Amino acid sequence: MKIAVASMNGMVTEHFGYCESFNIFEAENNQIVKSKSVPNPGHKPGFLPNFLNDMGVNVVIAGGMGGSAINIFNEKGIEVITGAQGSAEAAATSYLKGTLKSTGSVCHEHQHHDECGN
Repeated sequence: MKIAVASMNGMVTEHFGYCESFNIFEAENNQIVKSKSVPNPGHKPGFLPNFLNDMGVNVVIAGGMGGSAINIFNEKGIEVITGAQGSAEAAATSYLKGTLKSTGSVCHEHQHHDECGN
């Protein structure tokens, strides 16, 4: 299983598309066995869900995310967790333990992207 966490300086970012990088955690038996950071290649509508899908990601964690991105992830069978905060690794670990639940935080207006995880 691969978990992608939208992050900046190792912390979950409030808006998926505007993150600095994606921390990719590979898990086996509900334990993180490998991790790497992949720079965000840029925010273009519809691009990032396909980019992460091509990397084999199964779950995406962010503070908030636009509805279009959520729909594309859903179409690809990728689980979306929004409303997360704190350390990217802690968020991935909480997900694996079953304690991280999505708040359903959807960003509606890009000009307010700094407020997304609220």
